[in-house]
Amino acid sequence: MEFEITKDNFEELVTKNTGLALVDFWATWCGPCMMEAPVIEELANELDDVTVGKINVDTESDLAMMYGVMSIPTIMLFKNGECVNTCVGYRSKEELLEIVEKYR
Repeated sequence: MEFEITKDNFEELVTKNTGLALVDFWATWCGPCMMEAPVIEELANELDDVTVGKINVDTESDLAMMYGVMSIPTIMLFKNGECVNTCVGYRSKEELLEIVEKYR
């Protein structure tokens, strides 16, 4: 399942998560973000053991600033609440699966 992550649930879903969380920073006006959206949705449906969510940088700018997001899409992988990997720009499903596997 894909989560919409906001400041209200970020702690629960990401920083207090004792597993892996894949977080996509995106915006509705971003072309590459729209290309990434189906990839993120597929991963959310396939990765039962990984929390997968999206943060809209326009509505959650504080979260984007907290993690230094300057370009979108930016995809971050968190393990035990800590960011362990950051990708900027479109990434294929295969590339993202490789990153997740590395930190499992």
